[in-house]
Amino acid sequence: MSEGNSTPEEPVTFVDKRKVDPETGEVREPVAAEAAAGNGSEAPEAADQLADTISVELAERTADLQRLTAEYANYRRRVDRDRKAAIDGAKAAVVTELLGVLDDLDRARAHGDLEGPLKAVADKLAGALQKQGLEEFGAEGEPFDPTLHEAVQHEGSGHEPVLGLVMRKGYRFGERVLRHALVGVTDPVAEQPAAETAASDADAEANNE
Repeated sequence: MSEGNSTPEEPVTFVDKRKVDPETGEVREPVAAEAAAGNGSEAPEAADQLADTISVELAERTADLQRLTAEYANYRRRVDRDRKAAIDGAKAAVVTELLGVLDDLDRARAHGDLEGPLKAVADKLAGALQKQGLEEFGAEGEPFDPTLHEAVQHEGSGHEPVLGLVMRKGYRFGERVLRHALVGVTDPVAEQPAAETAASDADAEANNE
């Protein structure tokens, strides 16, 4: 090539990375330390920005984790509630089919026919159903509750009525009413206060004299 088209070669530079100066024998300061010393004002700013970024990301990840934890807890509660409702429903269906058997056993007991081995079997059956959550209700003297009792006859004025006759027991399973009690309703017998009773007795004795 001609000299007119030639380009000047770039000078080659060498960086002496030796830690000990060969001429003086002294230990040289690291280049990175010199650069850091030269940029001393910028380093804290960058560190603060990095710390702020990390704090924001950590807060976001913590919020995401808390939200996922709450959603999972709600899911577990919903699954447990649905499972319990399904189990209770299945138990209630089976127990409902056995109410007729319990009625027959009650009638046999009332007529004095429930004795010996049959009585033992009836007691075991009643005990097993009670352990599962079956509860009977409807006894004479109980306050009348239209949500539990079905009244087929009524005597009296209807003021604070009570059960006067129980024709068929009612049953509930937990909070679920399986069958209403079939009852006759009457007014409660009013009890006289003790003072009025004593006065009536005194009047009766005076009249007898």
